[in-house]
Amino acid sequence: MVRPTQLLHTPRTPAALRPAATVLLLRDSPQGIEVLMTRRSMTASFAPGAYVFPGGGIDAADALAHNQSTRRATQTDAHLTQAIAAIRESFEELGVLLARRPDGSHLGTAEIAALDRKTPFAAVCATNGLILDGAEVFVLAHWITDRDLPRRFDVPFLVARMPEGQEPVADQSEQFEPLWVRPADALARHAAGGFFIIFPTIRTLERLRTYPSVQALLDACAVNDEPLFTSCPRAGLLGGSESRHMEHEAPFGELALVSPDGQIVHSLDWQTERPVALLKNVQRLTAPNPGFMTGPGTNSYLVGDPTTGYAVIDPGPDEPEHLERLWRAAGGDIRAIICTHSHPDHSPGAPRLQALCGTTRREKPPILGLPSAATARENSRFTPERTLADGERLVLQGEGIQGTVTHTLQMVHTPGHAANHLCLVLEEDGLLFSGDHILNGSTTVIDPPDGNMGAYLDALDRLASLCDTHVINFILPAHGYVLGDLRQSADNPSAPAEGGAQVAIANLKAHRLAREAKVGRAMTALPHGTPDDWVKLAYDDVPERLWPVAKRSLLAHVERLQSLGGFNW
Repeated sequence: MVRPTQLLHTPRTPAALRPAATVLLLRDSPQGIEVLMTRRSMTASFAPGAYVFPGGGIDAADALAHNQSTRRATQTDAHLTQAIAAIRESFEELGVLLARRPDGSHLGTAEIAALDRKTPFAAVCATNGLILDGAEVFVLAHWITDRDLPRRFDVPFLVARMPEGQEPVADQSEQFEPLWVRPADALARHAAGGFFIIFPTIRTLERLRTYPSVQALLDACAVNDEPLFTSCPRAGLLGGSESRHMEHEAPFGELALVSPDGQIVHSLDWQTERPVALLKNVQRLTAPNPGFMTGPGTNSYLVGDPTTGYAVIDPGPDEPEHLERLWRAAGGDIRAIICTHSHPDHSPGAPRLQALCGTTRREKPPILGLPSAATARENSRFTPERTLADGERLVLQGEGIQGTVTHTLQMVHTPGHAANHLCLVLEEDGLLFSGDHILNGSTTVIDPPDGNMGAYLDALDRLASLCDTHVINFILPAHGYVLGDLRQSADNPSAPAEGGAQVAIANLKAHRLAREAKVGRAMTALPHGTPDDWVKLAYDDVPERLWPVAKRSLLAHVERLQSLGGFNW
């Protein structure tokens, strides 16, 4: 785990969470699903004027009304309480009543209008002999309000079919202007500036529009009777404006590392002019080599501080201005230059950077790494001044204000993308520098003969084990933002229990194996085909312009399938 002493910003305690429930009332139309939305009061303390789904706080009485409701066998006590709260809020705010008479029929709009919305809800239902439709309310999502906001809620987003014969009637106090809208139309109106909706509503509508019917959505929610997704978004700055992101989106891990308590202080803009501080002892400088294979550019990392000196991980291409910026960011005090592998966007800058250091240090920093194998392509030849051993530790140490400061980098040989590829673990802070073995936003190319899919997958398993041993939550790749998340806790309830790095590795391995299964099916379907034939089937979800690159990884999958005895080609 990251040492608190290395955090850039003084931690603060986010506002306490309040339990609440929200319900999406749905109906089918010839154009697809429609959802009921209303406008919040302009004087509301939270999201004034926004179009929302009805809902509100969970009352103690909601948990006492279980015996007045139907219930699924798989529905937990907590989910039933949430469903009852959502049913109550729908009635109080919109006059929609998800409850039935003993004969199974719903009340109509006129009958509901005769009921007193101010009387305790359970008493209204008991007096009128109504059974709540708790069994017909499903959990779609679990949203936890962003850490930076002064009012925060822990909210399940529930879904239910709108009862026939009822029309919404807003209470004109908390909710106004009820309307039925297709998710895609609501999103378009918001984008045009005439329909204000907040981030959780936007992301929920984006998911909702992918379902063809109400029943399809309810069926998906019923499979495990748990939220289809859980999120406590994080925000950074992009182009000078707030930019919010969910757990599956590329910037999320970086925001969790730099600002774990949710302060909006970190810029997500890619730039090459100056290093980006991720921790007090970790900086990232992105080389000006963006492209098809490099994304925003190659990330060079500086590990260390003024008392310990610095190690550079991946100096990048031989680009003089980039290397001078690295040298200046370290104050000229670079103690080691480490190349994760020999590819031309990672190692060629090492000699020039070393030469720069010779102007400020009596001893030039050694160029470290693993030599390229005989299988490497001609433009990927690399010979370090000293070969690193698997498991070797490089220690940076100095005397700071509060005593001795140490930063230890452990070397991990991870062949697969390249035979001489290595990753590094910053032990004291639980960080994994993954080179090209793990990227953010894409999967790395495995290009035989220097690349090997079996070795790549085995190395993923080893990295997963190291993440467990060293409590690693974050992965710093050579291309893209930081990956990962803090581990689950009372302050971070949406996070995975095993840590974000473990989840990222598990998801990556599952993706690779799923792709390999498609390769196997393509080969079975076309046993006399060629890689050009198979790539069309195995990578049919990838743009055709990427197929030439995808074919290289396909060949690596074919090699592995052959080694497992599955196919002969």
